[in-house]
Amino acid sequence: MSLIWLMLLFSAHLAECVPEKPKRSALNQLTRTLLRKYDCGVRPVHNWTSLTKVYIDLILQSVLDVDGKTQSITTSIWYRQIWTDEFLVWDPEEFDGINEISLSSDAIWIPDVIVTEFVDEGKSPPIPYVYVNSSGCVKHYRPVQVVVACSLEMYAFPFDKQNCSLTFRSWLHSVKEIDLALWRSAEAIANDKREFMNDGEWELLSIPSRYWQIHQDNIEYAHIQFNVLIRRRPLLYVVGLLIPSIFLMLVDVISFYLPLNSGTRIGFKISILLGYTVFRVNMTDELPSSALSTPLIGVFFAVCMAMLMLSLIKSILVVKLLCHSEKEVKQMSISACLLDKYGSAGHDFTESALTSIKTLDCINPSGDYELEPSLEEDLLSLNEIQEAPSGLEWLLQELAFLRLALSQDDTESSAQDEWLALCSKLDIFLFRFYLFVLVLYAGTLLSLWARWSFA
Repeated sequence: MSLIWLMLLFSAHLAECVPEKPKRSALNQLTRTLLRKYDCGVRPVHNWTSLTKVYIDLILQSVLDVDGKTQSITTSIWYRQIWTDEFLVWDPEEFDGINEISLSSDAIWIPDVIVTEFVDEGKSPPIPYVYVNSSGCVKHYRPVQVVVACSLEMYAFPFDKQNCSLTFRSWLHSVKEIDLALWRSAEAIANDKREFMNDGEWELLSIPSRYWQIHQDNIEYAHIQFNVLIRRRPLLYVVGLLIPSIFLMLVDVISFYLPLNSGTRIGFKISILLGYTVFRVNMTDELPSSALSTPLIGVFFAVCMAMLMLSLIKSILVVKLLCHSEKEVKQMSISACLLDKYGSAGHDFTESALTSIKTLDCINPSGDYELEPSLEEDLLSLNEIQEAPSGLEWLLQELAFLRLALSQDDTESSAQDEWLALCSKLDIFLFRFYLFVLVLYAGTLLSLWARWSFA
C-alpha cells in the first residue's frame, strides 16, 4: 500500500515539472477552423443553384507603352475583385472579436475572371493573400501590368487619341454560376484620375464602362468592359520633328533668292536635300510603325523630300536654259512659245549675232552686207581717199573696224541681258507655282492637325 502511495506522489511531482502546452491563438484557431474542411476547387455556395456575384473595380495608374507595330498597349492598373464565400463565415465573438483575417489565395476558391484582350504576361508583383471578413466577403486586391491587344489608329500621330478596351469575363462559368458587376458606379470609375501618372506622354481622358452578356453555345456569359480613352501629348514631337522639317523647307524657299547665274543655287539646294535626308534617317525610330497604314507625319516627310527634289530639278532646268543659246532653245517647242511671248527683241539681237561673226577678212568694198549708217559712211570715206598715204589709209581702216567690233560687243551683251531676263521670268513663274503648292499642302496639314489637337 505504501508503494502505491509513493508512485502516486512521484507521478504528481513529474506532472508539476512538465511545462503546460501553450494554447493556440484565436487567429490560428480561426484559420484552422475555416480551412480544415475547405475545398478550393469547389464554388463556395451551399446551394449549387445559387450564383456567385463578383464585383470588379479598376483604377488606371499609367500607360507604359503603345506599340503600333504589334497593335498592343501596356498599362499598369490596380485591380480589385470582391465576392462572397459562404464557407468562410464565422462568429467574431467566438474568436476574440476578430472581424477580418488574411488567407492565402492558393488555399481558397478564386474566380476565373480574365481579360479577354490579354496577349502577354506583364511584370506584376505576386500578392499571395486575400482579405476575408466574418460575413464571408472576400477582397482580392492586386496591382497588375496588363499587355493587351488594341486596334491603334496612328494616322493622326502625334495628335492621335486611342481607345483601348479591357474586357473582364469568367473563362468557364456561365452567368448562372458567376455574374459580374461594378463595385463602384460607372461615373465614379470614368472620372477617377487621382492615381494616374499625368506627367508622361499620354493624358487620360476617361474610363467609361459597360456590362453586357454574350450568347455562346446556348450559354450566357457575363462581360464587363472598361474603355481606356487616352490622348498623346504632341509637344515633344512638334519640337523634335515638325519644327526642324519646317525650318529646312523655309531655307529651301529662301534659296530661290540666290542669283540665277551665280552658280551656287544648285549646290546649296543639294546641301539642303542631303541634310533633310540625314534628319529623316535619324528620326525613323521616333515614328510609329504600322503594317496597315502610314501616319500622316510620314506622308508629310515624304512629300517634303519630294518638294525639295522638285525644287532642285526646277533650278537645274532654269540653269540649263540659261546656258543654252537662243538658237538652240528656239528648237524646243515649249521654249519657242516662251520666246514668242517674252522675247520681244529676239529678232534684233539674232541679226546682230549673225553680223558679229564677220571678221576683217570677210569685209569687201562691194557692199554685200549691211552695216550701220555711220560705219558705212566711214568705210565709203575710206574708199574715196585713193591718193592718201598708205599709212593713213590703214589707220582709218583699223579705227573703223575697231568701232564695228565694239558695236558688236554691245549688241551681244544686250542679247545676253535679255536672255537672262527671260530665264529670270521663267524662274519666278516656277517659284510661284512651287510656293503655291507648298503653301496649299502645309495649310491642309495644319488644319487637320489643329482640328485633331483641339477636338
